[in-house]
Amino acid sequence: MLSPSLTHGGRLAEARRLFPQAPEPFIDLSTGISPVSYPVPPLPDQAWTRLPEPDEIAALEAIAARIYGVADPSMVVAAPGTQSLISLIAGLMPQRCVAILSPTYGEYARAFGLRGSRVIEVDGLDWLGDARAVVLCNPNNPDGRRLKATAILETLRAQRVEGLVVVDESFADLEDEALSLAPHLPQPGMVVLRSLSKTYGLGGLRLGFAIAAPDLAALMRASLGSWPVSGPAILIGMQALADHAWLAAARQRLGQDVMRLDAMLHQAGLRIVGGTHLFRLAESEQAPELFHRLGRAGILVRPFDYRRDWLRFGVPGSEDEWQRLADALA
Repeated sequence: MLSPSLTHGGRLAEARRLFPQAPEPFIDLSTGISPVSYPVPPLPDQAWTRLPEPDEIAALEAIAARIYGVADPSMVVAAPGTQSLISLIAGLMPQRCVAILSPTYGEYARAFGLRGSRVIEVDGLDWLGDARAVVLCNPNNPDGRRLKATAILETLRAQRVEGLVVVDESFADLEDEALSLAPHLPQPGMVVLRSLSKTYGLGGLRLGFAIAAPDLAALMRASLGSWPVSGPAILIGMQALADHAWLAAARQRLGQDVMRLDAMLHQAGLRIVGGTHLFRLAESEQAPELFHRLGRAGILVRPFDYRRDWLRFGVPGSEDEWQRLADALA
């Protein structure tokens, strides 16, 4: 019996309870967080001992604005991860009806549903019913669906969407720049979310950004309070965002790694449905059995309660992990 908590990535403690005889260390391929981690620099003591200054947070937001192609730094809001922003937006801007381009990250439906919104799942932006608020992930999680920024804007105008539009670009850093809506902002009611934690392999850092028109950004910033991110997150985030060479090298390595993963999954009889530089979505009628076989081998992948024939595979980070995955799939 699959624990419901394992349909959300990163639950190694639950995986160990389900597979108590699995060899250690457990390999976590369930999250979509990059296995190529940014090298954390030495930090001054004051990063830990002092509260962050407003000017330091503003400097981080200014660097993020430059990297994401945003003209006005006041449009960028630093936050402790995009997950916190999802709940914040749903609470600040409750909607009567929200259309979510699905299947996608389940926390959006949960967050808006908890605030009393009627959530409808749609498979395209050309039919939104009576919803005037829209949520989409680009690239999408879990299938990697991509939409160009200009195509999104044209479709939203044609559909006369006048309410809230949330575009989650958490997996966009390693993809084609043409899909990002950040350089096209401000747009009425539109919020773009970006994640540093996933791309830079620093899930524990909890750092993400919301990008919106200045008045909406100011509302989110005020709601997050005076110290939305930690001192260490500010310093590490500033250095990582400005390190263009590291990001280019990570993109090249991960591009090669996902091709290697595709070949391995194909050889094991799985069909590749989609993905990004950070994960692959595979399909098989034997997916439930394969999930348990991998778990008994100490490898956690992401199952789906709404598609039992799907498994999402993150990218192994070392040759030992690659070999263990190959052995478990064989």
